[in-house]
Amino acid sequence: MQDLKPYLYLFVLLFCFTNCAKDEDDFPVTVSDINDFVWRGMNTYYLYKDNVPDLYDDRFASNEAYESYLNNYSSPEDLFYSLLYNTDTEDRFSWITDDYIALEQAFSGESTTHGMEYGLVKLGTADVVFGYVRYVLPGTDAELKGVKRGDIFNRVDGVSLYYNSSSDTNIDLLEADAYTIGMATYNNQGTVTTTDDVIESNTEEIALVKSTYTENPILDQRVIENNGKKIGYLMYNGFTGTDTFDSELNAAFGTFKSEGITDLVLDLRYNPGGSVSTATWLASMITGQFTGDVFVKEEWNSDWQTYFETNSPEDLLNPFVDIMEKTTTTNSVTFSESINHLNFSKVYVITSQSTASASELIINGLTPYIDVVQVGDVTVGKYQASRTLYDSPTFSKTEVNATHTYAMQPLIYKSSNANGNTDYFDGLDPDIYLKEDYGNLGELGDVSEPLLAAAISDITGTGRIMTTSETSNLKEVSHSKMLQPFPNSMYVD
Repeated sequence: MQDLKPYLYLFVLLFCFTNCAKDEDDFPVTVSDINDFVWRGMNTYYLYKDNVPDLYDDRFASNEAYESYLNNYSSPEDLFYSLLYNTDTEDRFSWITDDYIALEQAFSGESTTHGMEYGLVKLGTADVVFGYVRYVLPGTDAELKGVKRGDIFNRVDGVSLYYNSSSDTNIDLLEADAYTIGMATYNNQGTVTTTDDVIESNTEEIALVKSTYTENPILDQRVIENNGKKIGYLMYNGFTGTDTFDSELNAAFGTFKSEGITDLVLDLRYNPGGSVSTATWLASMITGQFTGDVFVKEEWNSDWQTYFETNSPEDLLNPFVDIMEKTTTTNSVTFSESINHLNFSKVYVITSQSTASASELIINGLTPYIDVVQVGDVTVGKYQASRTLYDSPTFSKTEVNATHTYAMQPLIYKSSNANGNTDYFDGLDPDIYLKEDYGNLGELGDVSEPLLAAAISDITGTGRIMTTSETSNLKEVSHSKMLQPFPNSMYVD
């Protein structure tokens, strides 16, 4: 997706010169100064500005009234979250951070991790929580210590995990840089209900230490030959938007094309989202016959919507493309590659309750054009995109205020597909409903792994699609990627 054009930055610059209540040369920075940045940024870009009276352009009769309003908030966080609209449904995802360096690292795929990616599950009506290992990153401490997919744990540093509510839980024990997990097994007592299921602790413990790591979003890529079909399988765990990883994604499709795959299974079950540009390019790799047609449409707040519709309505339409290209605000090309197209008319996408934003964009954006068969669980339900706003005259990184490292990631537009489908806050429903079985996760990429097996069964028309096991009604309360500075992201580059 394109960067905001120079005229857009000029608009913001003019806005700042006429509305800023603070002199950028005031030092040292105060909470009120940062609050000023927060309000101006939200007033300019926030998707739901029209629904928040405190963000109206005529909200304040004077500079004195504006300054008094800012001083009522003791922290930028308090002000920011007071300005969000309907956080139960529409805006569950806007974000502010006091460390934009960590945010930028997370967007590039860099994080502090021990390499064990896990989900946390609440056992029935009890407050008992157990963790299950989703996958292990190569070359990490977890791999070195022998942690593997399917492992179960229920203790951290000897303390049993529990979850009563988001404010009454100790799962934050997993946020430490080093800790020891206590291993366990899942025992369903041989019944088909979960009411008598138990987690049984054992004596094994594994000490884990986090370190800086850059995750390659391509965890697994292979070609599976089954009943006369050549099925490309790609497990893709994040739309990080870096040149290197975008190029590797394109190369993966080049390999699929050269090997003559007949079908594609795209595994996004643990993908929380990321770059809209990368999502657009991935959709273009899957297809190729729709270049120039609308992949996704944007809807901004009324100020920006009117501006775009009047001056450049084409900027609200994001088409399928033949070339991956990144440019600067002065239109200098910094990255360019021709896309490897498969020209497919059908794709299988594996999803879970951790599949969000840019991952959902793939499903929603492709649906008007090709047959998208969704296998797994209902997705998160994030259809809006955000953008990093810095404390600078243009809210870009240029001339950023060096006295603090606050930045915001507010929602700035909502997406819809070519048919106008949007507002799926309850998530996207699968065509083949099958939740993961914590007692039988299987090996990712293996033909017997339950979700992949279900996709292959539908592709080949052979065998019986498995149904969700007795663990299907257990509630997942969190997962390891929620510890990242900006989870469930869909952002404009």
